[in-house]
Amino acid sequence: MLEERGVKYVFGIPGEENIRLVDAIHESPSIQFILVRHEQGASFMAEVYGRLTGQPGIATATLGPGAINLLLGVADAQSNSTPLIAIAAQGGLEHIYKESHQVIDLRAMFTPVTKWSENIYEAQSAPEVIAKAYNEAMNGRPGATFVAMPENVEAAEAVGQTHVPAMPHPVSLPMQEDIKAAADMVRSAQHPIVLAGMGVVRDHAIAEMNAFMTATGLPVATTYMGKGAVDDHDSHSLGVVGFMAHDYENFAFDQADVIVSVGYELSEFKPEKINPRGEVPVIHINAFSADTDAHYPVKININADIASSLQMLQQELGDYHAPTFSAAIRDAIEEELAFGAKESGASLTPQQIVSATREAVDDDGIVLTDTGALKMWMARLYKTYAPNTLLIDNGLSTMSWTLPGAIGAKLAEPNKHVLAMMGDGSFMMNSQELETAHRYQIPLTAMVWVDKAYGLIKWKMDLGLGHHSEVDFNNPDFQQYVESFGGNAHLIESRQQLVDTLKSTLAADEGINVLFVPVDYSENMKLIDKLGKVTISL
Repeated sequence: MLEERGVKYVFGIPGEENIRLVDAIHESPSIQFILVRHEQGASFMAEVYGRLTGQPGIATATLGPGAINLLLGVADAQSNSTPLIAIAAQGGLEHIYKESHQVIDLRAMFTPVTKWSENIYEAQSAPEVIAKAYNEAMNGRPGATFVAMPENVEAAEAVGQTHVPAMPHPVSLPMQEDIKAAADMVRSAQHPIVLAGMGVVRDHAIAEMNAFMTATGLPVATTYMGKGAVDDHDSHSLGVVGFMAHDYENFAFDQADVIVSVGYELSEFKPEKINPRGEVPVIHINAFSADTDAHYPVKININADIASSLQMLQQELGDYHAPTFSAAIRDAIEEELAFGAKESGASLTPQQIVSATREAVDDDGIVLTDTGALKMWMARLYKTYAPNTLLIDNGLSTMSWTLPGAIGAKLAEPNKHVLAMMGDGSFMMNSQELETAHRYQIPLTAMVWVDKAYGLIKWKMDLGLGHHSEVDFNNPDFQQYVESFGGNAHLIESRQQLVDTLKSTLAADEGINVLFVPVDYSENMKLIDKLGKVTISL
Protein backbone atom coordinates (compact mmCIF):
# COMPACT_ATOMS: atom_id res chain seq x y z
CA MET A 1 0.00 0.00 0.00
CA LEU A 2 2.88 2.41 0.70
CA GLU A 3 4.44 1.57 -2.65
CA GLU A 4 1.10 2.18 -4.37
CA ARG A 5 0.97 5.63 -2.81
CA GLY A 6 4.42 6.49 -4.13
CA VAL A 7 6.19 6.51 -0.75
CA LYS A 8 9.96 6.85 -1.23
CA TYR A 9 11.27 6.99 2.34
CA VAL A 10 10.38 5.59 5.75
CA PHE A 11 12.24 7.12 8.70
CA GLY A 12 12.67 5.11 11.87
CA ILE A 13 14.39 2.62 14.16
CA PRO A 14 13.72 -1.14 14.28
CA GLY A 15 12.78 -2.95 17.46
CA GLU A 16 12.06 -6.54 18.36
CA GLU A 17 8.39 -6.21 17.50
CA ASN A 18 8.68 -4.52 14.08
CA ILE A 19 11.59 -6.39 12.52
CA ARG A 20 9.43 -7.92 9.77
CA LEU A 21 8.00 -4.57 8.74
CA VAL A 22 11.45 -2.98 8.63
CA ASP A 23 12.82 -5.94 6.68
CA ALA A 24 9.93 -5.74 4.18
CA ILE A 25 10.66 -2.05 3.64
CA HIS A 26 14.35 -2.92 3.21
CA GLU A 27 13.41 -5.39 0.45
CA SER A 28 11.13 -2.89 -1.31
CA PRO A 29 12.43 -1.82 -4.74
CA SER A 30 10.98 1.68 -4.39
CA ILE A 31 11.15 2.58 -0.67
CA GLN A 32 14.33 3.37 1.24
CA PHE A 33 14.45 2.91 5.00
CA ILE A 34 16.34 5.77 6.68
CA LEU A 35 17.75 4.51 9.96
CA VAL A 36 17.90 7.40 12.44
CA ARG A 37 19.53 7.81 15.85
CA HIS A 38 16.38 8.79 17.77
CA GLU A 39 12.72 8.24 16.95
CA GLN A 40 12.04 11.93 17.56
CA GLY A 41 14.40 12.68 14.70
CA ALA A 42 12.44 10.26 12.49
CA SER A 43 9.19 12.07 13.20
CA PHE A 44 10.71 15.48 12.37
CA MET A 45 12.27 14.16 9.15
CA ALA A 46 8.91 12.72 8.10
CA GLU A 47 7.10 15.92 9.02
CA VAL A 48 9.32 18.23 6.98
CA TYR A 49 9.32 15.78 4.08
CA GLY A 50 5.51 15.89 4.18
CA ARG A 51 5.45 19.67 4.46
CA LEU A 52 7.55 20.11 1.32
CA THR A 53 6.08 17.33 -0.83
CA GLY A 54 2.44 17.58 0.22
CA GLN A 55 2.42 13.78 0.63
CA PRO A 56 2.49 12.09 4.05
CA GLY A 57 5.93 11.52 5.48
CA ILE A 58 6.24 8.07 7.09
CA ALA A 59 7.86 7.42 10.49
CA THR A 60 8.07 4.08 12.24
CA ALA A 61 9.18 2.76 15.61
CA THR A 62 8.83 -0.17 17.92
CA LEU A 63 6.28 -0.36 20.73
CA GLY A 64 6.37 1.42 24.10
CA PRO A 65 9.34 3.80 24.41
CA GLY A 66 9.99 3.84 20.67
CA ALA A 67 6.43 4.88 19.90
CA ILE A 68 6.45 7.44 22.70
CA ASN A 69 9.56 9.04 21.17
CA LEU A 70 7.61 9.55 17.92
CA LEU A 71 4.92 11.49 19.75
CA LEU A 72 6.51 14.96 19.62
CA GLY A 73 6.94 15.09 15.85
CA VAL A 74 3.50 13.58 15.32
CA ALA A 75 1.87 16.23 17.51
CA ASP A 76 3.95 18.89 15.76
CA ALA A 77 2.74 17.74 12.33
CA GLN A 78 -0.86 17.78 13.52
CA SER A 79 -0.63 21.32 14.91
CA ASN A 80 1.13 22.47 11.72
CA SER A 81 -1.46 20.84 9.42
CA THR A 82 1.19 18.64 7.84
CA PRO A 83 0.45 15.15 6.46
CA LEU A 84 2.28 12.39 8.35
CA ILE A 85 1.70 8.70 9.08
CA ALA A 86 3.29 7.12 12.15
CA ILE A 87 3.42 3.32 12.27
CA ALA A 88 4.49 1.65 15.50
CA ALA A 89 4.72 -1.90 16.70
CA GLN A 90 2.49 -3.05 19.54
CA GLY A 91 2.36 -6.02 21.86
CA GLY A 92 0.45 -9.07 20.66
CA LEU A 93 -3.35 -9.05 20.73
CA GLU A 94 -3.20 -11.42 23.69
CA HIS A 95 -1.38 -8.74 25.70
CA ILE A 96 -2.79 -5.34 24.76
CA TYR A 97 -5.83 -5.54 27.06
CA LYS A 98 -3.79 -6.06 30.24
CA GLU A 99 -0.64 -4.91 32.02
CA SER A 100 2.24 -6.27 29.95
CA HIS A 101 5.93 -5.60 29.37
CA GLN A 102 6.36 -2.41 27.27
CA VAL A 103 2.66 -2.36 26.39
CA ILE A 104 0.67 0.84 26.78
CA ASP A 105 -2.46 1.92 24.95
CA LEU A 106 -0.78 3.57 21.97
CA ARG A 107 -4.02 4.14 20.12
CA ALA A 108 -5.36 6.16 23.06
CA MET A 109 -2.07 8.00 23.51
CA PHE A 110 -1.94 9.19 19.89
CA THR A 111 -5.66 9.98 19.55
CA PRO A 112 -5.49 13.54 21.00
CA VAL A 113 -2.63 14.54 18.67
CA THR A 114 -3.76 12.93 15.40
CA LYS A 115 -6.69 13.08 13.01
CA TRP A 116 -7.11 9.30 13.28
CA SER A 117 -5.50 6.59 15.39
CA GLU A 118 -6.11 2.84 15.09
CA ASN A 119 -4.78 -0.69 15.60
CA ILE A 120 -4.47 -3.30 12.86
CA TYR A 121 -6.30 -6.29 14.31
CA GLU A 122 -5.66 -8.76 11.50
CA ALA A 123 -3.23 -8.95 8.60
CA GLN A 124 -5.91 -8.92 5.92
CA SER A 125 -7.15 -5.51 7.05
CA ALA A 126 -3.71 -3.90 6.72
CA PRO A 127 -4.29 -2.53 3.18
CA GLU A 128 -7.54 -0.83 4.19
CA VAL A 129 -6.09 0.54 7.43
CA ILE A 130 -3.03 1.98 5.69
CA ALA A 131 -5.17 3.42 2.90
CA LYS A 132 -7.43 5.08 5.46
CA ALA A 133 -4.45 6.43 7.41
CA TYR A 134 -3.15 7.94 4.17
CA ASN A 135 -6.48 9.43 3.15
CA GLU A 136 -7.20 10.84 6.62
CA ALA A 137 -3.77 12.50 6.65
CA MET A 138 -4.55 14.18 3.32
CA ASN A 139 -8.30 14.89 3.33
CA GLY A 140 -9.58 18.33 4.38
CA ARG A 141 -7.16 19.94 6.77
CA PRO A 142 -3.98 17.80 6.50
CA GLY A 143 -2.55 16.28 9.64
CA ALA A 144 -1.08 13.24 11.33
CA THR A 145 -2.44 9.70 11.62
CA PHE A 146 -1.23 6.75 13.67
CA VAL A 147 -1.34 3.00 13.12
CA ALA A 148 -0.32 0.38 15.69
CA MET A 149 0.61 -3.10 14.47
CA PRO A 150 0.44 -5.86 17.14
CA GLU A 151 3.36 -8.26 17.03
CA ASN A 152 1.35 -11.35 16.08
CA VAL A 153 -0.40 -9.41 13.29
CA GLU A 154 2.97 -8.27 11.97
CA ALA A 155 4.12 -11.90 11.84
CA ALA A 156 0.97 -13.13 10.04
CA GLU A 157 0.81 -13.81 6.31
CA ALA A 158 -1.26 -11.38 4.27
CA VAL A 159 -2.60 -13.32 1.30
CA GLY A 160 -2.98 -11.05 -1.70
CA GLN A 161 -3.68 -7.36 -1.49
CA THR A 162 -6.96 -5.54 -1.32
CA HIS A 163 -6.92 -2.82 -3.95
CA VAL A 164 -8.10 0.49 -2.55
CA PRO A 165 -8.89 3.27 -5.04
CA ALA A 166 -6.68 6.34 -5.02
CA MET A 167 -8.02 9.28 -3.04
CA PRO A 168 -9.85 11.89 -5.14
CA HIS A 169 -8.73 15.51 -5.06
CA PRO A 170 -11.91 17.55 -5.50
CA VAL A 171 -11.72 21.31 -6.04
CA SER A 172 -14.51 23.15 -4.22
CA LEU A 173 -15.60 26.49 -5.66
CA PRO A 174 -16.93 29.31 -3.48
CA MET A 175 -20.54 30.51 -3.57
CA GLN A 176 -20.89 33.54 -5.85
CA GLU A 177 -23.02 35.37 -3.29
CA ASP A 178 -20.21 35.00 -0.70
CA ILE A 179 -17.68 36.39 -3.18
CA LYS A 180 -19.96 39.35 -3.94
CA ALA A 181 -20.50 40.06 -0.23
CA ALA A 182 -16.75 39.91 0.39
CA ALA A 183 -16.07 42.32 -2.48
CA ASP A 184 -18.70 44.74 -1.16
CA MET A 185 -17.12 44.66 2.31
CA VAL A 186 -13.63 45.34 0.90
CA ARG A 187 -14.89 48.23 -1.27
CA SER A 188 -16.62 49.91 1.66
CA ALA A 189 -13.57 49.69 3.95
CA GLN A 190 -11.22 52.60 4.61
CA HIS A 191 -8.27 50.46 5.67
CA PRO A 192 -8.68 46.85 4.48
CA ILE A 193 -5.72 44.53 5.01
CA VAL A 194 -4.92 40.95 4.01
CA LEU A 195 -3.53 38.33 6.38
CA ALA A 196 -1.94 35.41 4.49
CA GLY A 197 -1.39 32.17 6.39
CA MET A 198 0.27 28.84 5.76
CA GLY A 199 -2.75 27.56 3.83
CA VAL A 200 -1.76 29.77 0.88
CA VAL A 201 1.56 27.95 0.64
CA ARG A 202 0.20 24.47 1.41
CA ASP A 203 -2.60 24.77 -1.16
CA HIS A 204 -0.31 26.11 -3.92
CA ALA A 205 -2.17 29.42 -4.24
CA ILE A 206 0.99 31.55 -4.46
CA ALA A 207 0.44 32.85 -7.98
CA GLU A 208 -3.18 33.77 -7.22
CA MET A 209 -2.22 35.44 -3.92
CA ASN A 210 0.46 37.59 -5.57
CA ALA A 211 -1.81 38.45 -8.52
CA PHE A 212 -4.58 39.47 -6.09
CA MET A 213 -2.17 41.67 -4.09
CA THR A 214 -0.81 43.38 -7.22
CA ALA A 215 -4.20 43.91 -8.88
CA THR A 216 -5.98 45.30 -5.81
CA GLY A 217 -3.10 47.11 -4.13
CA LEU A 218 -4.20 45.62 -0.82
CA PRO A 219 -1.39 45.47 1.78
CA VAL A 220 -0.56 41.89 2.79
CA ALA A 221 1.01 40.71 6.03
CA THR A 222 1.84 37.04 6.52
CA THR A 223 2.04 34.76 9.50
CA TYR A 224 5.37 33.16 10.39
CA MET A 225 4.34 29.96 8.61
CA GLY A 226 2.87 31.93 5.74
CA LYS A 227 6.22 33.48 4.78
CA GLY A 228 6.69 33.10 1.05
CA ALA A 229 2.95 33.39 0.39
CA VAL A 230 3.73 36.78 -1.17
CA ASP A 231 6.91 38.06 -2.79
CA ASP A 232 8.71 40.47 -0.46
CA HIS A 233 10.00 42.36 -3.49
CA ASP A 234 6.48 43.77 -3.89
CA SER A 235 5.82 47.10 -2.16
CA HIS A 236 2.47 45.80 -0.86
CA SER A 237 4.14 43.07 1.19
CA LEU A 238 4.34 44.25 4.80
CA GLY A 239 6.21 41.40 6.50
CA VAL A 240 5.02 39.14 9.33
CA VAL A 241 2.73 39.41 12.34
CA GLY A 242 2.85 37.34 15.48
CA PHE A 243 5.85 38.84 17.28
CA MET A 244 5.53 38.94 21.05
CA ALA A 245 5.64 42.75 21.15
CA HIS A 246 3.82 45.39 19.10
CA ASP A 247 5.86 45.08 15.93
CA TYR A 248 5.70 47.34 12.88
CA GLU A 249 3.07 45.31 11.02
CA ASN A 250 0.68 45.55 13.96
CA PHE A 251 0.14 49.24 13.23
CA ALA A 252 -1.51 48.25 9.94
CA PHE A 253 -3.94 46.04 11.84
CA ASP A 254 -4.51 48.71 14.49
CA GLN A 255 -6.00 50.91 11.77
CA ALA A 256 -7.71 48.14 9.78
CA ASP A 257 -11.50 48.09 9.50
CA VAL A 258 -11.65 44.80 7.51
CA ILE A 259 -9.29 41.82 7.64
CA VAL A 260 -9.24 39.53 4.60
CA SER A 261 -7.83 36.34 6.10
CA VAL A 262 -6.49 33.88 3.50
CA GLY A 263 -5.26 30.42 4.51
CA TYR A 264 -4.85 31.41 8.16
CA GLU A 265 -5.34 28.97 11.06
CA LEU A 266 -5.66 29.97 14.70
CA SER A 267 -2.77 27.65 15.63
CA GLU A 268 -0.37 30.00 13.81
CA PHE A 269 -0.73 32.79 16.39
CA LYS A 270 -3.38 34.32 18.64
CA PRO A 271 -5.72 36.61 16.68
CA GLU A 272 -5.92 38.79 19.78
CA LYS A 273 -2.56 40.26 18.69
CA ILE A 274 -4.12 41.83 15.59
CA ASN A 275 -7.71 42.27 16.77
CA PRO A 276 -7.45 42.93 20.54
CA ARG A 277 -11.07 44.07 20.97
CA GLY A 278 -12.49 41.63 18.45
CA GLU A 279 -14.25 44.50 16.66
CA VAL A 280 -12.66 44.27 13.20
CA PRO A 281 -14.75 41.99 10.93
CA VAL A 282 -13.00 39.09 9.18
CA ILE A 283 -13.49 37.64 5.71
CA HIS A 284 -12.24 34.07 6.15
CA ILE A 285 -10.97 32.32 3.00
CA ASN A 286 -9.63 28.83 3.51
CA ALA A 287 -10.23 25.23 2.49
CA PHE A 288 -11.90 24.68 5.85
CA SER A 289 -13.64 26.74 8.50
CA ALA A 290 -11.72 28.43 11.28
CA ASP A 291 -11.90 27.43 14.92
CA THR A 292 -13.91 29.72 17.20
CA ASP A 293 -12.23 32.71 18.82
CA ALA A 294 -13.75 35.95 20.15
CA HIS A 295 -10.94 37.91 18.49
CA TYR A 296 -11.59 36.35 15.10
CA PRO A 297 -15.15 37.47 14.24
CA VAL A 298 -15.82 35.85 10.86
CA LYS A 299 -18.51 37.79 8.98
CA ILE A 300 -18.06 36.02 5.64
CA ASN A 301 -16.88 32.41 5.71
CA ILE A 302 -15.60 31.18 2.35
CA ASN A 303 -14.68 27.50 2.75
CA ALA A 304 -13.42 26.59 -0.70
CA ASP A 305 -10.34 26.19 -2.86
CA ILE A 306 -8.09 29.13 -1.97
CA ALA A 307 -6.75 29.77 -5.47
CA SER A 308 -10.23 29.75 -7.04
CA SER A 309 -11.59 31.99 -4.28
CA LEU A 310 -8.87 34.59 -4.81
CA GLN A 311 -9.38 34.55 -8.57
CA MET A 312 -13.12 35.03 -8.22
CA LEU A 313 -12.76 37.78 -5.60
CA GLN A 314 -10.24 39.62 -7.79
CA GLN A 315 -12.62 39.36 -10.74
CA GLU A 316 -15.56 40.60 -8.65
CA LEU A 317 -13.54 43.59 -7.40
CA GLY A 318 -12.86 44.61 -10.99
CA ASP A 319 -10.91 47.87 -11.19
CA TYR A 320 -10.94 48.38 -7.40
CA HIS A 321 -7.70 49.64 -5.92
CA ALA A 322 -7.06 49.92 -2.20
CA PRO A 323 -6.57 53.31 -0.52
CA THR A 324 -3.03 54.66 -0.62
CA PHE A 325 -0.79 52.95 1.91
CA SER A 326 2.41 54.54 3.25
CA ALA A 327 5.78 52.80 3.07
CA ALA A 328 6.53 53.42 6.75
CA ILE A 329 6.42 49.76 7.78
CA ARG A 330 8.72 48.59 4.99
CA ASP A 331 11.06 51.53 5.68
CA ALA A 332 11.34 50.50 9.36
CA ILE A 333 12.31 46.97 8.36
CA GLU A 334 14.85 48.25 5.83
CA GLU A 335 16.41 50.40 8.53
CA GLU A 336 17.06 47.32 10.68
CA LEU A 337 18.49 45.42 7.72
CA ALA A 338 20.80 48.31 6.89
CA PHE A 339 22.08 48.14 10.47
CA GLY A 340 22.63 44.39 10.01
CA ALA A 341 24.66 44.91 6.84
CA LYS A 342 27.47 46.61 8.78
CA GLU A 343 30.58 44.74 9.89
CA SER A 344 31.50 44.42 13.58
CA GLY A 345 33.39 42.27 16.08
CA ALA A 346 33.22 38.58 16.94
CA SER A 347 29.75 38.45 18.48
CA LEU A 348 27.28 39.28 15.74
CA THR A 349 23.96 40.97 16.28
CA PRO A 350 20.82 39.10 15.19
CA GLN A 351 20.34 41.71 12.45
CA GLN A 352 23.80 40.94 11.07
CA ILE A 353 23.21 37.19 11.05
CA VAL A 354 19.85 37.55 9.30
CA SER A 355 21.14 39.96 6.65
CA ALA A 356 24.25 37.83 6.06
CA THR A 357 22.11 34.71 5.65
CA ARG A 358 19.85 36.45 3.14
CA GLU A 359 22.93 37.60 1.23
CA ALA A 360 24.37 34.07 1.09
CA VAL A 361 21.30 31.91 0.42
CA ASP A 362 19.81 31.97 -3.08
CA ASP A 363 16.15 32.94 -3.54
CA ASP A 364 14.98 29.32 -3.84
CA GLY A 365 17.13 27.98 -1.01
CA ILE A 366 15.32 26.45 1.98
CA VAL A 367 16.11 27.73 5.47
CA LEU A 368 14.63 25.88 8.45
CA THR A 369 14.47 28.11 11.53
CA ASP A 370 14.18 26.52 14.95
CA THR A 371 12.24 27.78 17.94
CA GLY A 372 14.03 30.33 20.09
CA ALA A 373 15.03 33.98 19.99
CA LEU A 374 16.45 33.44 16.50
CA LYS A 375 12.96 32.56 15.21
CA MET A 376 11.73 36.03 16.14
CA TRP A 377 14.57 37.72 14.29
CA MET A 378 14.44 35.49 11.20
CA ALA A 379 10.65 35.78 10.89
CA ARG A 380 10.77 39.57 11.22
CA LEU A 381 13.70 40.37 8.94
CA TYR A 382 14.46 37.48 6.56
CA LYS A 383 12.83 38.34 3.27
CA THR A 384 11.25 35.55 1.22
CA TYR A 385 10.51 35.60 -2.48
CA ALA A 386 9.10 32.10 -3.00
CA PRO A 387 7.05 29.59 -0.98
CA ASN A 388 8.69 27.11 1.40
CA THR A 389 11.98 28.99 1.44
CA LEU A 390 11.77 29.84 5.16
CA LEU A 391 10.23 27.03 7.21
CA ILE A 392 9.08 28.02 10.68
CA ASP A 393 7.20 25.87 13.17
CA ASN A 394 4.62 28.04 14.89
CA GLY A 395 1.92 25.47 15.58
CA LEU A 396 3.38 23.40 18.40
CA SER A 397 6.54 25.52 18.11
CA THR A 398 8.85 22.80 19.36
CA MET A 399 12.60 23.06 19.74
CA SER A 400 15.17 20.88 17.94
CA TRP A 401 13.20 20.03 14.80
CA THR A 402 15.41 21.75 12.21
CA LEU A 403 18.51 19.54 12.20
CA PRO A 404 16.62 16.28 11.53
CA GLY A 405 14.10 18.26 9.52
CA ALA A 406 16.86 19.40 7.16
CA ILE A 407 17.54 15.74 6.31
CA GLY A 408 13.88 15.33 5.36
CA ALA A 409 14.03 18.59 3.40
CA LYS A 410 17.09 17.53 1.41
CA LEU A 411 15.48 14.20 0.51
CA ALA A 412 12.33 16.06 -0.58
CA GLU A 413 14.23 18.76 -2.51
CA PRO A 414 17.66 17.30 -3.40
CA ASN A 415 18.44 20.03 -5.95
CA LYS A 416 17.90 22.94 -3.58
CA HIS A 417 20.25 24.41 -1.01
CA VAL A 418 19.07 23.55 2.50
CA LEU A 419 20.18 25.33 5.68
CA ALA A 420 19.17 24.27 9.18
CA MET A 421 19.31 27.16 11.65
CA MET A 422 19.06 26.72 15.42
CA GLY A 423 20.29 27.91 18.80
CA ASP A 424 22.89 25.97 20.75
CA GLY A 425 20.17 24.68 23.08
CA SER A 426 18.24 23.15 20.18
CA PHE A 427 21.41 21.84 18.52
CA MET A 428 22.35 19.68 21.49
CA MET A 429 18.87 18.10 21.64
CA ASN A 430 19.10 16.32 18.28
CA SER A 431 22.72 16.68 17.15
CA GLN A 432 23.10 12.89 16.96
CA GLU A 433 21.35 13.02 13.58
CA LEU A 434 24.57 14.44 12.14
CA GLU A 435 25.67 10.82 12.00
CA THR A 436 22.54 9.89 10.04
CA ALA A 437 23.28 12.52 7.41
CA HIS A 438 26.93 11.42 7.25
CA ARG A 439 26.05 7.72 6.90
CA TYR A 440 23.59 8.29 4.04
CA GLN A 441 25.82 10.96 2.47
CA ILE A 442 23.02 13.52 2.65
CA PRO A 443 24.56 17.02 2.38
CA LEU A 444 23.80 19.00 5.51
CA THR A 445 24.62 22.61 6.33
CA ALA A 446 23.62 23.92 9.74
CA MET A 447 24.08 27.24 11.51
CA VAL A 448 24.11 27.42 15.30
CA TRP A 449 23.53 30.74 17.09
CA VAL A 450 25.74 30.42 20.17
CA ASP A 451 24.84 32.27 23.36
CA LYS A 452 25.13 29.45 25.95
CA ALA A 453 21.54 30.00 27.08
CA TYR A 454 17.93 29.31 26.28
CA GLY A 455 17.82 32.72 24.68
CA LEU A 456 14.10 33.19 24.11
CA ILE A 457 13.24 32.27 27.70
CA LYS A 458 15.94 34.61 28.96
CA TRP A 459 14.39 37.35 26.81
CA LYS A 460 10.92 36.59 28.18
CA MET A 461 12.20 36.60 31.77
CA ASP A 462 14.01 39.90 31.29
CA LEU A 463 10.87 41.33 29.74
CA GLY A 464 8.40 40.00 32.30
CA LEU A 465 10.48 39.81 35.50
CA GLY A 466 13.26 42.31 34.92
CA HIS A 467 15.84 39.54 35.42
CA HIS A 468 16.47 35.91 34.43
CA SER A 469 17.41 32.63 36.12
CA GLU A 470 18.07 28.96 35.27
CA VAL A 471 18.60 29.58 31.55
CA ASP A 472 22.40 29.49 31.17
CA PHE A 473 24.54 26.44 30.31
CA ASN A 474 27.93 25.41 28.85
CA ASN A 475 28.69 23.69 25.56
CA PRO A 476 31.17 21.01 24.46
CA ASP A 477 34.13 21.76 22.20
CA PHE A 478 32.00 22.18 19.09
CA GLN A 479 34.86 21.63 16.65
CA GLN A 480 35.82 18.27 18.13
CA TYR A 481 32.17 17.34 18.58
CA VAL A 482 31.20 17.89 14.92
CA GLU A 483 34.39 16.31 13.62
CA SER A 484 33.66 13.19 15.66
CA PHE A 485 30.53 12.75 13.51
CA GLY A 486 32.59 13.09 10.33
CA GLY A 487 31.61 16.70 9.76
CA ASN A 488 33.33 20.07 9.46
CA ALA A 489 32.96 22.78 12.10
CA HIS A 490 33.31 26.44 11.12
CA LEU A 491 33.85 28.91 13.97
CA ILE A 492 32.57 32.28 12.73
CA GLU A 493 34.19 35.52 13.89
CA SER A 494 32.82 38.17 11.52
CA ARG A 495 29.83 38.95 9.33
CA GLN A 496 31.86 38.65 6.11
CA GLN A 497 33.25 35.29 7.20
CA LEU A 498 29.67 34.13 7.79
CA VAL A 499 28.63 35.21 4.28
CA ASP A 500 31.66 33.60 2.64
CA THR A 501 31.41 30.34 4.59
CA LEU A 502 27.70 29.97 3.97
CA LYS A 503 28.09 30.62 0.26
CA SER A 504 30.91 28.10 -0.11
CA THR A 505 29.33 25.29 1.91
CA LEU A 506 25.93 25.65 0.23
CA ALA A 507 27.53 25.81 -3.23
CA ALA A 508 29.66 22.72 -2.58
CA ASP A 509 26.54 20.87 -1.33
CA GLU A 510 28.46 17.96 0.13
CA GLY A 511 29.38 16.60 3.51
CA ILE A 512 28.38 17.88 6.93
CA ASN A 513 29.11 21.55 7.68
CA VAL A 514 28.10 23.26 10.90
CA LEU A 515 28.69 26.98 11.36
CA PHE A 516 28.90 28.23 14.95
CA VAL A 517 28.07 31.93 15.22
CA PRO A 518 28.41 33.81 18.53
CA VAL A 519 25.37 36.07 18.88
CA ASP A 520 24.92 39.27 20.86
CA TYR A 521 21.38 39.03 22.21
CA SER A 522 21.57 42.38 23.98
CA GLU A 523 19.69 43.52 20.88
CA ASN A 524 16.59 41.72 22.19
CA MET A 525 15.75 44.23 24.89
CA LYS A 526 16.92 47.12 22.71
CA LEU A 527 14.29 46.06 20.19
CA ILE A 528 11.58 45.96 22.85
CA ASP A 529 12.50 49.46 23.96
CA LYS A 530 12.49 50.65 20.37
CA LEU A 531 9.12 49.12 19.51
CA GLY A 532 7.63 50.65 22.63
CA LYS A 533 8.43 54.10 21.26
CA VAL A 534 7.47 53.55 17.61
CA THR A 535 4.35 55.13 16.18
CA ILE A 536 3.42 54.51 12.56
CA SER A 537 0.62 56.36 10.84
CA LEU A 538 -0.69 54.91 7.60
